[in-house]
Amino acid sequence: MNTRRNLEILQMTKGGKSGLEMSRRGFLGTTGTLVGGIMAPWSLSAAGSQQAQAWIRADLSAKGTPVDSMIFGQFIEHFHRQIYGGIFEPGSPLSDSRGFRLDVIEALREMNAPIVRWPGGCFASAYHWKKAVGPNRTPAYDKAWKVEDPNTFGTNEFIAWCREIGAEPYICTNAGSGTPEEMSDWVEYCNLKEEGEYSRLRAAHGYPEPHGVKYWSIGNENYGVWEVGAKTVAEWPNFVLESAKMMRFTDPGIRLFAPALSNRDWTLPLLERAGEWLDYVSIHGYFDPLWHVNNVSPYVACIMRSEQPEKQILDTIAILREAKLEGRVKIAYDEWNLRAWHHPGQLFPPDKSLNVKRDENDRNEVYTMADGCFSASFLNSCIRQGEHVSMANMAPVINTRGPLFVHPRGIVKRTTFHVMKIYRELTQSHGVPAEVTSARLEHEGDSIATLDAAVTRSVDGSTAAIAVVNRHPDAAIPCQFALAGFPAIARATATVLAGDSPDAYNDINTPDRVTPETRKLASLDEPVLLPPHSVTIIKIEG
Repeated sequence: MNTRRNLEILQMTKGGKSGLEMSRRGFLGTTGTLVGGIMAPWSLSAAGSQQAQAWIRADLSAKGTPVDSMIFGQFIEHFHRQIYGGIFEPGSPLSDSRGFRLDVIEALREMNAPIVRWPGGCFASAYHWKKAVGPNRTPAYDKAWKVEDPNTFGTNEFIAWCREIGAEPYICTNAGSGTPEEMSDWVEYCNLKEEGEYSRLRAAHGYPEPHGVKYWSIGNENYGVWEVGAKTVAEWPNFVLESAKMMRFTDPGIRLFAPALSNRDWTLPLLERAGEWLDYVSIHGYFDPLWHVNNVSPYVACIMRSEQPEKQILDTIAILREAKLEGRVKIAYDEWNLRAWHHPGQLFPPDKSLNVKRDENDRNEVYTMADGCFSASFLNSCIRQGEHVSMANMAPVINTRGPLFVHPRGIVKRTTFHVMKIYRELTQSHGVPAEVTSARLEHEGDSIATLDAAVTRSVDGSTAAIAVVNRHPDAAIPCQFALAGFPAIARATATVLAGDSPDAYNDINTPDRVTPETRKLASLDEPVLLPPHSVTIIKIEG
């Protein structure tokens, strides 16, 4: 389907009344332009002059706050077809001699993810890494997902794969059925050159040089009853402390994470006991709760949840402040997605039908502009809170709810793939405070800002990028930009990801239904019409 007219950004002139107010009935109470009794597509509403209905103001001379590129990170778990049949498929004509899918590597290089977290997730809490290194692998029953894992993809394969896509490896250790000693042995295997049993074991496995893995998490969601080896509030702080000590005694240069909640009762005792040994607290969030029943929420219900991640971040900052660790211990939002993974039956006996039910995660029609707009709003939140948020990992990167769908014959780049790619490419190194004025989008007694934005600039101030999400399902919004402190604009471009409807998606037969388009803008002196259900990044250069 050709959607070029739906992906245009239109320059408008000042003066006159807007031909398109805000929305269809049930959202903002006003109506759009009618053509022959039918709501006009947004691209037709630019006929005639229009006044701005939203404003974005920023001082681009401000120094700003550094934005850590690690917020564009990803995550991969031994779940369903993420590893086996996803990134790793020995014998496939699309794989190399190691079993790595080459089309996946190429796509992830394009997305340019800076870091990938592995092996879980819930899987990590019963994973024993020593069974998955060397020539003789021991298959293991995966207690989290109730299948047998052949252990043919282990530590060395993961690190080699990360190097292929240009990402840092981030290892999540077993704080469930594992021990602090097992964790520190893993650090030794990866990072010591020749001291100790496990560094020599790595060399015997064909890797004489250390892997140099910098990022390590002490467990995953150990606060949850669903997690193997879950800990109580009383147990967790000391377990983290002792694990951190053994890992740092092995390699003082590593960066350490511990699972936390945006909840004072869990996280404050952790920080008081072990905070001085940590670099990050890890928080997680999924906002369409589909774990047990795959009743996918529609666009508007999803988009109304777009502000929840930032609230979670702010609550965590408040706890760090109370612990007097604000600024020293950072936040890693190292699992996030709009939609929770569908995995019914986790707390029940093994059942082969579970994998069939998990197939529902791979239905491409689920991943629409709701996912794209939510994800862009999430990244905007991380940029705005860049002083505190130093990492985020979309969960997962492959299959399930991920931005890249992998099947035996190829790949599909979902809407979220394009969001991650354009943010990584176009946003700049420093976040600048911005004032965003727009109407409220109303739904079922709740409301949310119609526009969401984050403004970034380069270190030298010669380039800036304004990332804007128009959350409205069907109304284009004329937006005026007031950007102080910037030299004369020599070039302005707009990269837009939208679609012919809020429910537009990419699939095997229509892989390019939703793709970004870049257009040159004449200037930013006049309002710019932002398409409905869209993500737009305007880049200006002096």
